[in-house]
Amino acid sequence: MQASRADFPEGFLFGVATSAYQIEGHAFGGAGPTHWDSFAATPGNVVRAENGERACDHYHRFEEDLDLISGLGADVYRFSTSWARVLPDGTGQPNHEGLDFYDRLVDGMLARGIRPAATLYHWELPQPLADKGGWRNADMPNWFADFTQTVMSRIGDRVWSAAPINEPWCVGWLSHFDGAHAPGLRDIRATARAMHHVLKSHGAAIEVMRGLGMKNLGAVCNFEWAAPASDDPADMAATARYDAIYNRFFLGGLFKGEYPPEVLEGLEPHLPKGWQDDFALIGTPLDWIGVNYYTRKRIRAGDGPWPAYAEAETVLPLTQMGWEIYPDGLRDFLLRTAREYSGDLPIYVTENGMANPDLPDRPDTERIDYLDAHLSAVREAIAGGAPVSGYFVWSLMDNYEWSLGYEKRFGLVHVDFETLARTPKASYEALARWWRAQAS
Repeated sequence: MQASRADFPEGFLFGVATSAYQIEGHAFGGAGPTHWDSFAATPGNVVRAENGERACDHYHRFEEDLDLISGLGADVYRFSTSWARVLPDGTGQPNHEGLDFYDRLVDGMLARGIRPAATLYHWELPQPLADKGGWRNADMPNWFADFTQTVMSRIGDRVWSAAPINEPWCVGWLSHFDGAHAPGLRDIRATARAMHHVLKSHGAAIEVMRGLGMKNLGAVCNFEWAAPASDDPADMAATARYDAIYNRFFLGGLFKGEYPPEVLEGLEPHLPKGWQDDFALIGTPLDWIGVNYYTRKRIRAGDGPWPAYAEAETVLPLTQMGWEIYPDGLRDFLLRTAREYSGDLPIYVTENGMANPDLPDRPDTERIDYLDAHLSAVREAIAGGAPVSGYFVWSLMDNYEWSLGYEKRFGLVHVDFETLARTPKASYEALARWWRAQAS
């Protein structure tokens, strides 16, 4: 690693991130069924129909995993809570085993001097709510507010930060238009409503947490740099549509009280009645904004109806996911987010990392190079005036990678999915050398 803590501003925070369904093991502790369980059980949706039933068994091994985070020298652990673990039916009576687990988890972080950064929802919707239409249902903001009240009444006094929903684009578009994630729909009307209800639910959760006296509340959005495949006007217009859907829709709702016209071209007829009146709730003031970034996409004009774009061929080195390695996109998103949306609000890189076909006995030098290049991009953004306050690696450990099952390895720690043995990788050791060396 070329970087060190001394290369970043005083108080800059480093950390790692995971999500509940991907590591905890959902068969334990009284958790209820989720729409991911149903999605994975449907042939063709997930590699080998794998699910999060056992995952990394973090539910039973969290002390060991927190020791790994402490050994890394991380300042922050960004984790998520499982809605179906806390409220197995989505509403109603809470599962006290689930709440007790998050109590122990947060206390374990604090005992090790690790700041707990909570994300309320990372994609495992309780199946009973999915049966009622899930994110398409206009009652979702109320259900989500109740979940927020339940879990944050227990742990909200001790978490360092909180954000309602991880990656709204994945919850809304990828899951309801592309059909690649649960609930696996390809329905433009469902997409429009899900995307809007996600933002309303975000605002409702922020209001609840403010009412509980919580501070340091933010939003976490994912971004892909969109580059036109050529200077053909059709490719340029297609790229603008892709950028509007992926990158500008959610930031526009959060910070400008509007949706991009390129998105409204397709979605406006399908948005719920009175959607224009919801921006006061959606835009409830935040304390920070989180940027999840991994790659760029080259876009060309596509055939067929709106949005009429397609991905062009890749031209840069790729990760195991088939994603281009493009660190400049992280720098440019950090600068663009501050310039066009969030101003002086602190920005955290809440996820960044790469999948690689790692083996325990082979150094993951590719990941070290990836992280080093993206940390350099963060430094460039800071030098350019972006108020970046932290950087969190995805992920602490290899885990369940959603529709790709257990094949894609993002972890700093190798997990043997047969024995569940944890083995720190070379990237873990490289980060630990300088995170710990100057942590004090």
